[in-house]
Amino acid sequence: MDYKKTPGWLDWHADPCKPRFQLPPGSVDAHCHVFGPGDEFPFSQERKYTPCDAGKNQLFALRDQLGFDKNVIVQATCHGTDNGALLDALGHSEGRARGVVTVKRGISDGELQSMHAAGVRGVRFNFVRRLVNVTPRDELMEIAARIAPLGWHVVIYFEAQDLPGLWDIFTAVHDDVATTVVVDHMGRPDVSQPVEGPEFGLFLKLMREHPNICSKVSCPERLSVVGPPALNGEQHAYGDVVPFARRIVETFPDRVLWGTDWPHPNLKNHMPDDGLLVDFIPHIARTPELQRKLLVDNPTRLYWS
Repeated sequence: MDYKKTPGWLDWHADPCKPRFQLPPGSVDAHCHVFGPGDEFPFSQERKYTPCDAGKNQLFALRDQLGFDKNVIVQATCHGTDNGALLDALGHSEGRARGVVTVKRGISDGELQSMHAAGVRGVRFNFVRRLVNVTPRDELMEIAARIAPLGWHVVIYFEAQDLPGLWDIFTAVHDDVATTVVVDHMGRPDVSQPVEGPEFGLFLKLMREHPNICSKVSCPERLSVVGPPALNGEQHAYGDVVPFARRIVETFPDRVLWGTDWPHPNLKNHMPDDGLLVDFIPHIARTPELQRKLLVDNPTRLYWS
């Protein structure tokens, strides 16, 4: 099938540098995607963007280049609820990948069991309206209740300014279904605001009051205002994101995950070097113990136990 990429679409970095930071053995890239290839795994007719192809072979090559041991592959919105590309990648990973899918309430118990056997461990719900049509609360609660006996968790993606209106939904999943909730990208804080400000404070309150809520401290390239390193090399990549991610890592060390977000969908101004993203890690997890929890212990417990 012949797809035309969304105008202005930036393809993934074809030649990332080798990270200077040496990842601890067993490290997991806990948030990445596969796109197609579109002629093998067609994109959804209801998608709000058309990406480049970025399949399993490229993902696994990046895993090895960066020094990760495993991946957690998250369903991309451009594939809707057809998880075929993700499941195919899991099937070719030799047990080195787990998955987070997108499903609708009509999915059968047999399909869920089959996905579990393939390595799926969570369902993602996206609340970013420019990317998807948001799942109704009753559907989210129904699906969350059905996956809880499998030991799966719920992944939620939202933007910081929307948290007050979504608070009751997220806490209901945590309290009523009693399953783990994983927040993508720290709830996308506005890093131009103070780390001590009320917006980020509300997210910290969400985590503090709900011990089954975890956060990915990922995607500095999406959140940053200052951007990648200056040409003179003196400015660290995405330094304005560091205080936010560091606060979460040091406050909730057993409830944090990290991922590349490869192949970085819908970025408009630059495409990050994934090697530099790995070099961001020791700035937010400053000790070997915190690095091991972030990259090895926490994702292994959540996805491979």
